[in-house]
Amino acid sequence: MSTREIPLFIDGPEGPLEALHLDTPDAVGVALICHPHPLFAGTMQNKVVATLQRIARDAGYATLRFNFRGVGQSAGGYGEGRGEIDDALAAARWLGERHPGLPLTLMGFSFGSCVAGNAAARLESDGVALRRLFMLAPPVERFDVELPVDCPLTVVQPEDDEVVTPARVYAWSESLDKPHELLRVPACSHFFHGKLIELKELLQPRLAPIGAAG
Repeated sequence: MSTREIPLFIDGPEGPLEALHLDTPDAVGVALICHPHPLFAGTMQNKVVATLQRIARDAGYATLRFNFRGVGQSAGGYGEGRGEIDDALAAARWLGERHPGLPLTLMGFSFGSCVAGNAAARLESDGVALRRLFMLAPPVERFDVELPVDCPLTVVQPEDDEVVTPARVYAWSESLDKPHELLRVPACSHFFHGKLIELKELLQPRLAPIGAAG
């Protein structure tokens, strides 16, 4: 089985979006991965994003990571969050057409986690089958997030985050009516320096199909 992602472009609201797609035979699901803030060097090549892709790959998922508008070779310019949600929805539609019938998992890091959360809410309201939502170090102090109602949510927050205020994430988590799990990662910075293996150990079991053994 090839584990090499294929570079391609997908149709986005402002023009082509640069992406990397892994087409996994007999995939158990599909995973869409959203990168950090475009104005602060966030791209789909970010090491946390790349790690999320490998985690999903190793769990048997087909994957898609992509550059938001204005990043890399993606057309357009920064959309102040709203545009990036539209980009994620376009990417999700492409994945759904490419892999019909497979449930979608959304994963996002930093700014990308808020984009993923909002996109998941809109997809769920449109009747798209969602398996899970993972939000890593979400900057909820700076971006509003509307979450899906039924899709299981896992929030992963570094305890020594220097970019996102951990206490604000914890307070946001406590305020949610939606059942979810909050995973705190001790002695961990925003970019998960030295903690990527631990991140994989946290997420891999949670990527198993709901109800699967183990």
